[in-house]
This record gives sequence, structure tokens and C-alpha cells, in this order.
Amino acid sequence: MAELITVARPYAEAVYSLAAEQQSQAKWSEALAWLAAMVTNPDVAQVVTNPKHTAQEVEALLLDVLGERGSDDIKQFVVTLIENRRLTLLPEIAGQFEQLRAKSEGVVDAVVESAFPLTEAQQTDLIAALTKKYGKTVRIEVREAVELIGGVRILIGDDVIDASVSGKLHAMAASLKN
Repeated sequence: MAELITVARPYAEAVYSLAAEQQSQAKWSEALAWLAAMVTNPDVAQVVTNPKHTAQEVEALLLDVLGERGSDDIKQFVVTLIENRRLTLLPEIAGQFEQLRAKSEGVVDAVVESAFPLTEAQQTDLIAALTKKYGKTVRIEVREAVELIGGVRILIGDDVIDASVSGKLHAMAASLKN
């Protein structure tokens, strides 16, 4: 996994730099999402990774599916990935592109694990508190995690805010052992 990230990073950074220069981040986001979805589709993956298919056949397939979402720069990017045999990196490139875009737009993504479903009001309050703490716009993805017993655990980048019952029980157990 780390190797994919390392290899994909220069592509994502170059594409993001170009998209920012042209102020076409949304167009690139859409195109990269489509391309990433395409190469992860099992039927397309068989064609893309099969050495029987020429680079021209793979290019024609992807550009046909991409359709009007693809500018000349996006099409050239696809050709470059095909020439360098890097099409399988598209999901990772797309993910890193979105991270770069979110960072430049002052947005952070948070995963909120909750023992119970959160109401809209609770989610709104949580977003407001996180926005105040981080000074950025916060997007949340809520997941139910019954093993937490109660409370929430919030993951933002490398930060973990554990306000769950199970987290407090583990902390208490650790302090009793010491």
C-alpha cells in the first residue's frame, strides 16, 4: 500500500498543479473519479491489465467511456499512464488529488464512529465544534460502531478524539495496570 501511495503521489501532485493553474479542479475531480471507477471495474480491469490488448485499444476504451468529461489534458494524462503502465494507480491518484483539493480549499474530512445513530442536530453540533477546533470547514462521514458502547470516536487525519465509553474503559484499565 505504501508503495502505491509513493508512486501515485507525483502524478497526483502534477495533475493537481495543472488543474489549479487552469482553475479546473472540479473537471479533473470528475474525470479522475470516473477513470478510477473504470479501472476498478472487473471487466475493464481485465482489458486494462491483459497484455493481449494494445495500448491503443486500452486508450480507445478509456477515452470512449470518459467521453466529454475529458479535456485534451485529461486525455494526454490517460495516454501517459498507459505508456508508463500506471493505470492501476488511478484510484490512488484520484484519492490523493481529492486530498490536495480539500487542503487547498480549507476542508478537512472526519470519520465519526458512533455507538448509536447520530441525529441531524447532533451532526450539525459536531461539525460546528470541529470547525471551531480546526479552523477549517469539516466534512463528516458517520459510521456506526456498536463496540464503542457509547459516545463517539473521531478520526481527522492523524488525530483521534476518543470520547467513547470503550476508550475510557481502556484508559482506566491502562492506568490501573501502571
